[in-house]
Amino acid sequence: MKPKVLVLRAAGSNCDMETQFAFQYAGAEAELIHINRLLRGEVHLATYQILAIPGGFTYGDDISAGKILANELQFKLAGQLTAFHEAGGLILGICNGFQVLVKAGLLPEVDLGGPQEVTLVHNDSGKFEDRWVHLQVPDSRSLFTAGLSGPIYLPVAHAEGKFAALSPAVLDRLEANRQIVLRYTAADGGPAAYPENPNGSDRDIAGICDSTGRILGLMPHPERHIDPTHHPRWTRNGLAREGDGVALFRNAVAYFS
Repeated sequence: MKPKVLVLRAAGSNCDMETQFAFQYAGAEAELIHINRLLRGEVHLATYQILAIPGGFTYGDDISAGKILANELQFKLAGQLTAFHEAGGLILGICNGFQVLVKAGLLPEVDLGGPQEVTLVHNDSGKFEDRWVHLQVPDSRSLFTAGLSGPIYLPVAHAEGKFAALSPAVLDRLEANRQIVLRYTAADGGPAAYPENPNGSDRDIAGICDSTGRILGLMPHPERHIDPTHHPRWTRNGLAREGDGVALFRNAVAYFS
């Protein structure tokens, strides 16, 4: 049986079809579901194995990036989300989806309604960053990056992508607990300065997971590097077997196979 993926849509989502395609390419059955259908009870999370919150600008990011959708999850769907996670479901948040996860209380741990320890804030550059970045894949708990050693190459496109923690102690805990899943790096593997770190994230963090490894949030877009022709230099470098983003989706599907 193919695992079922709910790709959550709301006003302003713009990477939902790409995320659906990526999961289908990896062997899942993925459906685009609007948030209102969940709120009305027409669709229930319990019938799915994976929840994906794609990139975009949900509700125009009018309060702050992802905050309105995060409030809907936190105050209207907390019971379903908690049960979904406790039942072993996987949750993936990409870009705006990452912003939603941290503001709803699903990362760095599932604590809907608890104090927020990390967030994504405005880029240090003061502008929207749309570029490709090199990423290290440190050893972590994440099921999505199992077997990946990196480096990988993915695009970013965000204005509020700087990962910031409440205190250095929070960052230390994420490090010690192997919850840092991706880091920005220079092309040669060295430390990342701007624009290699496109937003100024604390400790070059580009993605984190929860302590179970079943929830992942990341700012880069793996769904935009599925086919090898998505690489911006494929005509000069030659075609790879597949895009660097495929592995994350394939690992999620394989978890239920």
